[in-house]
Amino acid sequence: MSEEKRTSLESIGEFGLIEELTKNFKSKRESTIYGVGDDAAVIDKDGENVMLISTDALIEGIHFNLMYTPLMHLGYKAVVVNLSDIYAMNGTAEQILVTIAASSRFPKEALEELYKGIEKACDFYEVDLVGGDTTSSVSGLMISITAIGTAKKEDVVYRSGGKENELIVVTGDLGAAYMGLQILERERSVYKANPEIQPDLDGYDYILERQLKPEARKDIIKFLKELDVKPTSMIDISDGLASELFHLCNQSKLGAVIYDEKLPIDTSVSTTAIDFNISPTTSVLNGGEDYELLFSIKQEDFDKIKGNPHMTVIGHYTAKDSGLYLVDKQGSAIQLKAQGWNHFA
Repeated sequence: MSEEKRTSLESIGEFGLIEELTKNFKSKRESTIYGVGDDAAVIDKDGENVMLISTDALIEGIHFNLMYTPLMHLGYKAVVVNLSDIYAMNGTAEQILVTIAASSRFPKEALEELYKGIEKACDFYEVDLVGGDTTSSVSGLMISITAIGTAKKEDVVYRSGGKENELIVVTGDLGAAYMGLQILERERSVYKANPEIQPDLDGYDYILERQLKPEARKDIIKFLKELDVKPTSMIDISDGLASELFHLCNQSKLGAVIYDEKLPIDTSVSTTAIDFNISPTTSVLNGGEDYELLFSIKQEDFDKIKGNPHMTVIGHYTAKDSGLYLVDKQGSAIQLKAQGWNHFA
């Protein structure tokens, strides 16, 4: 008997797998405006307004390590990760559903601590917990959250709306969450080698908070409305800047050029990266978990955001098939590769 062909999940990656698994599905309902392939599904409500739905799971040992992740922080982060997808569609988050699977090593008090974090996130982002499920696990902890939001149909921003020569903008600063993870992993290794040594976390407050308690950029959606700027394409940065830029370019069928000198990097990120012998630019391009927003705007909207402390223009879209390039500080164009988080690596 001939051996059946086997394709490893690592070889095709998360998005390749999603594409393969869903390619034969066709929408049957008129209310399904947009299904698989963006930050959230778009469902028609009444012809004028839409519902936005997104879901994401966090798995112990894959997405978090409880050796250095407090359960309250984990609950908060789990909500933020999902709300970020709603804001990446230019929507307003309104409700969440929470599903958890926990093994017998977790007492009631531990799960109460997790839910305290979920509650704090719900209060801060003004969303309601409206349901979910709780079940057992043979090992570890899993949290899956579904976020529900709303938007006017004409306000929804997809990944596919970019046009050649439009400006590429990023919010906040990048690379901090990744460097925070490096600090935590370093201290975990030290502790495993010698449990008597106390963790050395002094001076790393900002990057640790960006890793353990990130924030979704709800405020940016408000700022853009006040500035009368509607992005033409948008995505949140969960897997690294390079990976997310690839998604925008693939969906919009464009190339892009971004500039190293324009990338917003906090000083603490640069100094920590250098201490770890990592290029700060590499932490930005491939690190991930920043949960900032990456979007494009029309050139005529540049004056509206110019000088805004929350937004930085880092490049522009180019012609289809022209590739994705980073222009370094010496003026050399380096072709980008998406080397961010791969769930199956």
